[in-house]
Amino acid sequence: MKGFLRFLVKRYFSPDRSFAKHLVKILGFIPQRTDLFELAFTHKSSALTDSKGAPLNYERLEYLGDAVLGAIIAEFLFKKYPEKNEGFLTKMRSKIVNGESLAVMAYHMGLDKLLNNKLNNEQATRHILGDAFEAFIGAIYLDKGYRSAKRFVIRKVVHSWIDLENLEKCETNYKSQLIEWAQKSKKDITFYTDVEPYDPTRFISFVSVGDTLFGSGTGISKKEAEQSAAYETLQELQV
Repeated sequence: MKGFLRFLVKRYFSPDRSFAKHLVKILGFIPQRTDLFELAFTHKSSALTDSKGAPLNYERLEYLGDAVLGAIIAEFLFKKYPEKNEGFLTKMRSKIVNGESLAVMAYHMGLDKLLNNKLNNEQATRHILGDAFEAFIGAIYLDKGYRSAKRFVIRKVVHSWIDLENLEKCETNYKSQLIEWAQKSKKDITFYTDVEPYDPTRFISFVSVGDTLFGSGTGISKKEAEQSAAYETLQELQV
């Protein structure tokens, strides 16, 4: 009851009432700790700190949410496809939980309206949305537990936004698609990939087609960064 009263005060009387109202609309339930969800949508560019000067952002929640989301999707696919092998299940999970897919789902769910970041860059914001989505799942897990997180992911994500039949046929190796296009079009493709200068835990990749620089992307691995950059390039080329 105390948690419910705190939420009502936050929703109707605090400056953040629009955040709380929109959050409940997405969740479908009243959270006990709105502070967790505020943190889940706070990017490090906001430069917020706690009373001791420690940074306040979603990165720790993202780490947790990534693990929880991966486990939920893995279990769902395991039960959904009892005859499929490990390779198929791994590929399907990757298609669902990759950053680009999560960003698209986050946008359609309206999570972009909850973001707190200082970046004025559409591509960066799209990337942030995928990370924030994972942090959001981490916040649900901490607030309500695994069963509630699982219920939310299956009902509000898998059943609402994922077309499994179409996903089975979908090719998500964007780098291979780009290289295949380049070979057919007789174009030279080059990937420039390195550690991000401001964040040594992430990679950034750029793609050039001939002498023209096209897409860029980031990721926690070189492969993820290059796939993201290839996707952006395919979009720009309208391939």
